[in-house]
Amino acid sequence: MNIESAVPTVKNPPEQFHGDVWLDRIAAPHEADQRMTVALVRFAPGARTAWHSHARGQYLRVTSGVALVGDREGHVVELHPGRTLYTPPGQDHWHGATEDCFMEHLAMLEAGEDPATTTVWKEHVTDAEYARSRAE
Repeated sequence: MNIESAVPTVKNPPEQFHGDVWLDRIAAPHEADQRMTVALVRFAPGARTAWHSHARGQYLRVTSGVALVGDREGHVVELHPGRTLYTPPGQDHWHGATEDCFMEHLAMLEAGEDPATTTVWKEHVTDAEYARSRAE
């Protein structure tokens, strides 16, 4: 057994996120045969990811607040604490907090063969795309 070293909270980069978003790493691969990555991610009100996809998909489990998750087809789901959503491999999506409260979720995914392709970041979600998610 190994007790993981404490890792400080980091603020996520503005190239990949709109607004203030913080990450606490829970688990990350240390060896070539390890793949699981888990993080607790906290979004300020209105904060969101850029469009992105994951080589092996991703599970999101909301722990507090209300999450919005959207796809390229314009579907947006609202997730409350205790709900889990799976995005399949290669599906472009974004996720973030509603405008009126903080949101926190666990992000769980597997690293790909090439760690650089585990998450592929794309353009930012526009204010209009985010606003549409709240209009429905």
